[in-house]
Amino acid sequence: MKRYIPYLSIHILLGLTAIGAEEGLDPERIANTVILDEFGVKNLQLETVVVEERDFENTVFAIGRVEEIPGKRWSVASRISGRAIEVKAFIGDRVEKDQLLIRVESRQPGDPPPTIDLHAPIGGLVTTSHALQGQPVEPNQDLIDISDRSEMWVIAHIPEQRASEMKVGTRARITFPALGVEPVMAELARFGVRADREAGAIEGVFVVPNPNGRLQPGMRAEFDIIVNTRPNVLAVPEDSIQGDPASRVVYVKDFEIPNAFVKAPVVTGDKGGGWVEIKQGLFPGDEVVTRGSYMLGFVGGGGSVSLKDALDAAHGHEHAEDGSELTDEDAGSDESDHGHPHDDHGSTPLWMIFYAGGSTLLLIVFAQLWWNLRRKGARHA
Repeated sequence: MKRYIPYLSIHILLGLTAIGAEEGLDPERIANTVILDEFGVKNLQLETVVVEERDFENTVFAIGRVEEIPGKRWSVASRISGRAIEVKAFIGDRVEKDQLLIRVESRQPGDPPPTIDLHAPIGGLVTTSHALQGQPVEPNQDLIDISDRSEMWVIAHIPEQRASEMKVGTRARITFPALGVEPVMAELARFGVRADREAGAIEGVFVVPNPNGRLQPGMRAEFDIIVNTRPNVLAVPEDSIQGDPASRVVYVKDFEIPNAFVKAPVVTGDKGGGWVEIKQGLFPGDEVVTRGSYMLGFVGGGGSVSLKDALDAAHGHEHAEDGSELTDEDAGSDESDHGHPHDDHGSTPLWMIFYAGGSTLLLIVFAQLWWNLRRKGARHA
C-alpha cells in the first residue's frame, strides 16, 4: 500500500494543478499584471535583478564635507628682502618637491646683486600665490601655499544617538555627488573633539585617498556607515520598492509571459547600503524590476499588450479574452485549442476524464482509489 499511494497522490495533484490552469487564471494576478510590447520595455528602460540571499549591511546615513589634512599644507616665504625676478609656479599648478618656484634678487649691493632660489618644500598643489614677477618681497610675506592632497579628510556628521555603535576602524561607503563616481570605502580614523549641539551630531573623520586630486575642500560627502552585517538575508535594491510605507510592492517579472510584470506586495525590513530586507512576499530566484519600476505604476490598462495576446504568443494557441482556456464549444470545432484531437474510437483516456470532470471528479476518484487500497491492505494483514 505504501508503494502506491505516493505515486497516485503525485499524479492526482498534477491533474488538479493542470485543471486549475486550464479553467482560468487567478483574477487577482490578472488585475496586477502589466504586459508591455518590445517598444514599451525599451521606452521605460527597464532593468531587473534576481532576488537572492546576501550579506546585509545595517548602516547609518550621514552627510559631511571634505577637508585638507592638517599638517600637509606649507607656505613658502623669502628669508631676505628684495624683489621677485622669476616666478615659476602659479595657482592650480602641481609641483614636485624641491622644484624651483621663485628667484629673489637681494637688496644688498652687488654687480649683479646676489639672488636666492625658493624651492618647493613638498610636492602638491599650489593653492594660493602672492608672488608677481618684479614685485617686492619681504621676509614676513607668504608668497606661495602648497597643499599635499594625496589624501583628504572626509568628515561625517554622525547622529549622537548612533555614535555609540561605531568605533575607530568602522567602515563606511562614501559617495561624492559632485563627482558622480562609484562609492569609496574608508575607515573611521578618529572622532572630533567637540559635538555640534544644534545639529545633535558629532564628527567622525575618515581618511580617503585622492590620487587624481578630484576631491576638494568643502565638497559634500554622503556616508553609509556600516554598523553590523547579517548573512543570508533576502534583499532587493532600494529602487525596486514602490508604494506607500503601509503597502510596499515590487514588480516581479512573469516566469511564463514575455515582457509581463506582476505587482507583488511585500513586507520589508531594514534598509542599508542601497538594499532593503524582504521578510515576506518574494523567493530566491524571483526577478524584480529595479530601474523603471516607478514608471510601471503609471502604465494604464494593464500595459500595451492584452493578456489574451500575450498568452496566445506564449502557449501557441488561442485563449479567451480574460486569458482562460477556450472550451470546445468556444472554439467551435471537434478539436480543442491545444490541437489534441478526440479519440476516433470513442474511448476517452483517463487524463481526459480528469480534465472534463474537474476537481470534484478527481477527489471522488482519489477517495475511491484510497478506499480500495486500504481494504486490500486490510485483507492481506
